[in-house]
Amino acid sequence: MADDQPNQNWKPRYNPWLIAVVVAMAAFMEVLDTSIANVALPHISGDLGASQDESTWVLTTYLVANAVVLPITGWLSSLMGRKRFFMICIALFTLASLFCGAAPTLPALLCFLAIQGAGGGGLQPMAQSIMADSFPPKLRGAAFALFGMTVVVAPALGPILGGWITDNYTWRWIYFINLPLGLVVLGLVFKFVDDPPFLRRFKPGEMHFDTVGFALLALGVVALQVLLDKGQEDDWLASHFITALMVIAVVCLSGLVVWEWRQKQPIVDVRLFKIINFSGSCLMMFLAGVVMFSSMILMPEFLQMLMGYTAEDAGVIVSIGAALVMVTMPIVGFIGPKFPAKYMIAFGWLLSAGGMYISTKLLSLNISFSGAAVIMLVQFVPLAFIFIPTMTASFVGVPRDKSDSVSGLTNFMRNIGSSFGTAVVQTVLARRQQFHLARLADHLSLGDPGVAFNSQAMMQHARSAGLGPFGTQAAVVAQIYRSFMMQAAALSFIDVYVVLGIGSAAMFLLSFLLKSNDPKTTEAHSGP
Repeated sequence: MADDQPNQNWKPRYNPWLIAVVVAMAAFMEVLDTSIANVALPHISGDLGASQDESTWVLTTYLVANAVVLPITGWLSSLMGRKRFFMICIALFTLASLFCGAAPTLPALLCFLAIQGAGGGGLQPMAQSIMADSFPPKLRGAAFALFGMTVVVAPALGPILGGWITDNYTWRWIYFINLPLGLVVLGLVFKFVDDPPFLRRFKPGEMHFDTVGFALLALGVVALQVLLDKGQEDDWLASHFITALMVIAVVCLSGLVVWEWRQKQPIVDVRLFKIINFSGSCLMMFLAGVVMFSSMILMPEFLQMLMGYTAEDAGVIVSIGAALVMVTMPIVGFIGPKFPAKYMIAFGWLLSAGGMYISTKLLSLNISFSGAAVIMLVQFVPLAFIFIPTMTASFVGVPRDKSDSVSGLTNFMRNIGSSFGTAVVQTVLARRQQFHLARLADHLSLGDPGVAFNSQAMMQHARSAGLGPFGTQAAVVAQIYRSFMMQAAALSFIDVYVVLGIGSAAMFLLSFLLKSNDPKTTEAHSGP
């Protein structure tokens, strides 16, 4: 026991805040890249001679490769050492970015994106676990506030930056800009980051590659990610392709859990899910990914699709919420350790439910810029109360040498939650718009005084524009149909906020099932 004491009291050689800033830069670079390419897809497809459908594989390919690596970062870290693995991920991500920017064809771009996504898969979890081990437990929440800002702010800024770059330069610069930043971060990590002595490393001859486990993981995650990305586009179970993907995902991921549970050296440490705080935190991270990304895509889509906003103006609305997060994250990071994590998380989900309720009341086709900003603010406020305590709680009761596996799995759950949230949002919007359109049509009556008055006004406007009787009638019908479509679409957005509010309320109740950690304790880890 005496030999273990120096390991338990290990401290980094350099200021932990300097280390936190360095590793947060790497995480920010990777998270930014997952959202920055969205607005560049039309430019990419036009430049490379690809269709719009083909260009969507740019996002899917990156996310698939990223999702496969995330759950096995703990195993890869034990194989290579955390620092070495982190530096390899930064180097791969940076070099692949260079080749992505120079790609001459779409297949070449997809190949380089797979490499970039694989390298990026290790950046977030390694940054989080490095922060967790560099800070004492009482300051860990403040460190996670910095990490949380990269996770929330980067996706909000990505579309704005991506649009500005593609409008003023070329889409290739969304990848080229990673080169100088990546090289700087690589040098800083080499200089300032060290591996703690308590981290587990495979000894010579001890390492065993779990081929079956990796095959089940890769097939299951690839099927799940493609399923979520393409499901609504192919009408879900109406498509044999989507049905096959669903079967593959369920069989492989279920088989993965059974197989890995019985392995001495699992490539994914599924036994961690026996720890109630860890499994509960993974569920919280999954739902946080659903709510966060749904919030980020809903309002910009509403403003552009129904209100005529440009992508840049809609991005400004999101950036207002992101700016608030930069204020709330440090505050929650410093006050968080004074309260049990589960109560902070419950408060965050309660705020989220309230924010969604307020959003349903404010959202309409008459909404102003300030009204849209208020919606983003009430939806972004809860994120700090959810993310920071959840990240802190995920390490409670977990052996210190498992921190890399904890970070990898919690980030995997958040990323899958983001993909799941996007799929749910698009599906609910499409289905509920059809529902509301049918309901509005059922209540249309030409004898209604309001309808008759508006119809007469539209007919007079059409005649004044020089249209004949047939053209006037067609214009009036088209105008009524367009009005119905917009009303139905607006109602469908409100329905999504209702669904997200119900989910937030459910998570508020489930938060109390987490283990009640003592905020005054000096150790957040336990175990052998």
